[in-house]
Amino acid sequence: MPPMKPMFLPDVENTPQPSPYRTLVEQMQAQGLEYPQIWHLFAYLPKATEHLARFTQEILRGPAPLSPGLRELIAAYTSKRNQCPF
Repeated sequence: MPPMKPMFLPDVENTPQPSPYRTLVEQMQAQGLEYPQIWHLFAYLPKATEHLARFTQEILRGPAPLSPGLRELIAAYTSKRNQCPF
């Protein structure tokens, strides 16, 4: 698998702060696996993005007429259509 393309915000990608997301990014990179690049933003500013992370999880996994899997698929499709690596 080719390596993931770097983000357009190298400071965000290269200066993570101690956080669970930093650990997740490091684990995925060590295994050569792809991962959501928004994790870099969560790791860069963990305090500022904790609300965004909770919001995202509630939208994707909270009670709704659509299953979490279908909501993930819609989000992935929308990101791909917008050429967004997140």
